[in-house]
Amino acid sequence: MVIVLNDQATEADIQLIIEKLHTVGAEAHVSRGQFKTVIGVIGDREKVMEIPFEAYPGVEKVVPIMKPYKLVSRDFKQELSVIKVGDVEIGPRTFTVIAGPCSVESEEQILSAAKAVRASGARVFRGGAYKPRTSPYSFQGLGEEGLALLRKARDEAGLLVISEVLDVRDIETVVEYVDILQVGTRNMQNFLLLKELGKIDKPVLLKRGMSSTIEEWLMAAEYIAKEGNNQIILCERGIRTFESATRNTLDLSAIPIVHSLSHLPVIVDPSHATGRRDLVSPLCRGAMAVGADGVMVEVHPNPSQALCDGPQSLTLEEFDEMMRSLKVLASSFERILP
Repeated sequence: MVIVLNDQATEADIQLIIEKLHTVGAEAHVSRGQFKTVIGVIGDREKVMEIPFEAYPGVEKVVPIMKPYKLVSRDFKQELSVIKVGDVEIGPRTFTVIAGPCSVESEEQILSAAKAVRASGARVFRGGAYKPRTSPYSFQGLGEEGLALLRKARDEAGLLVISEVLDVRDIETVVEYVDILQVGTRNMQNFLLLKELGKIDKPVLLKRGMSSTIEEWLMAAEYIAKEGNNQIILCERGIRTFESATRNTLDLSAIPIVHSLSHLPVIVDPSHATGRRDLVSPLCRGAMAVGADGVMVEVHPNPSQALCDGPQSLTLEEFDEMMRSLKVLASSFERILP
């Protein structure tokens, strides 16, 4: 349930409600919006409903939430969330571009890519230091050495950085190097990992599982939010279908659907969705058209020599061309492309 407060509610009124909820073993999550402050309640529904909150000072109304996900739903927070990372905003006003190679391979590769994508207009740099690969014999990433190279790229190119975390044992290390932590498709329902990421004070980008429904995706986000971290960015990266023309099927319909159900920002990863570089640019434009809050694309100085996902990686020149087309399109959809 959600307790909606009126304009006269004081901090003392809020604290009284929180203390009462704690007496019945319930959790309180306070969201202060531009127009309303609400308290999301997680706990035994019957015990909570016995408390006459509508008679409490500062309470406007009590609204039951029927969806299985509570804190990430628009019933809890009607306004669309904006995730602020440094001087970058990810939300409904902006269209944030995250770009970089699938994996960190060398200092020369990572620095040249970072400087090029920054010059083209990207604000966040991606690169995998820990790589979950289908084959145990494939390149698994450089680990902490790769993270250190990412930080060097951030410092020299003036970019924020994002990288994937695979294991709860690596969270502490990854947090030291990156600005945003990524949860990949294979780990979307790694609930222990999600819970631990809910305890950190950094944004988490949560990719949709390759065979997951939208509800399962939002429930995964709820695991993070329930632990206290509401800095969550959702990423649609394609789902498995019977179609074989692309690696996965990019579900662009998920963007407006999720925006109707959740206040969290949603971006699109057409590189992993299709596995084809020729489809990346048109699908980025399509993502903007359906209301996505940004895109994540793979870019490599020399895709033919990439240790991971070369066929879906844009060249530096192709990325620059794509960015120019997005800047033209952004004004039509009233989006700011930083």
